[in-house]
Amino acid sequence: MDADKSKEFYDKLISQLYDTSSWPSTYLYKFIVLTDQEKIKTIHTIFDNTGAVIDSKKSKNGKYTSLSITVNMQNPEAVVAKYKEVTQVEGVISL
Repeated sequence: MDADKSKEFYDKLISQLYDTSSWPSTYLYKFIVLTDQEKIKTIHTIFDNTGAVIDSKKSKNGKYTSLSITVNMQNPEAVVAKYKEVTQVEGVISL
């Protein structure tokens, strides 16, 4: 995603989150990543000390791992900041 599309996407997400939730609020992130312990560990580290509950589930053939992360966030900007951190991990797909 180029920078302009990315900014537009995140600005729209922030607006939608303000419209649909009261903050602070519990937020559910969903990511898919190649089953690579370093990448999975990096994502876990991003959510360290946030009180996040992280559920990992490998795909049927074990090639991919889905991560469902439930965490209490202060505001939509904080939600987007975590998305931006996680997307720095190569090959992560945000759902």
